Amino acid sequence: MKYAICNETYQNWSFEDTCRDIASHGYQGVEIAPFTLKKNPEELTISEAKTFAKIAKAHDLEVAGLHWLLTKPVGLHISTPDCEVRKRTTNFLQHLVRLNAAMGGDVLVFGSPMSRNVPEGEDYNEYWDRARDSIAIMANEAENEGGIIAIEPLGHVETNFFTSAEETIKMIKEINSPNCRLHLDVKAMSYEDKAIADIIADSAEYLEHFHANDPNLRGPGTGDIDYAPIYKALNKINYSKWLSIEVFNYDEGPENIARNSIEFLKNCEKKYESSQTIS
Repeated sequence: MKYAICNETYQNWSFEDTCRDIASHGYQGVEIAPFTLKKNPEELTISEAKTFAKIAKAHDLEVAGLHWLLTKPVGLHISTPDCEVRKRTTNFLQHLVRLNAAMGGDVLVFGSPMSRNVPEGEDYNEYWDRARDSIAIMANEAENEGGIIAIEPLGHVETNFFTSAEETIKMIKEINSPNCRLHLDVKAMSYEDKAIADIIADSAEYLEHFHANDPNLRGPGTGDIDYAPIYKALNKINYSKWLSIEVFNYDEGPENIARNSIEFLKNCEKKYESSQTIS
């Protein structure tokens, strides 16, 4: 597995300083929230994307991909009945695919809970169909430009749409694109009825990207989640892609979050390898 961390962890840091610190802790990649690069990421250019990629590369980092795709600009939605809003949303998502390709990114994590919610009283199936069509447009762009759209199931406290891996895989199957796959997040999986290790095992065929964190909104190892079965499950399915840190509480400071998170994960990795040697 390769280790990355999300750049919004470094609030109010320049991208270059962020990359420098990330690299100093032994990470191999940076995962980027587009709104951190420009207030309105609709205005980000391919040339600017390539410049950010060069900055990352100068610090021996890969761009793992993009996430928090629809945080800004505000008001975007993949399944609203408002055709103009939906068109603007899909245009922007296609633009993000091109930006990600220009950065050499592997994946675009589609979370964005507020931009996929089904309003109370609305027809869920109609929202489902429009969401499928919107993500399919994005996936088609990815087939042409490169990159994988990884849909992220989120807990019911955040959204009422794609709240389980099983439901998300159903959508992925309907879209039926090699460039549309699954993203799993530890915090989000903690809200499911199934054990996290079982979710990983059952999702193996579709899994493209993975976020390490904790339901307490901090980094891995800071709460009650036991990472031993998570590491075992990921290794059992031969997962070798990105394991990326995404936190939502920044009180520790970015340097400490980055350092403590990767030290914890590498220790989990060593413990797993030792257990395999002993067995």
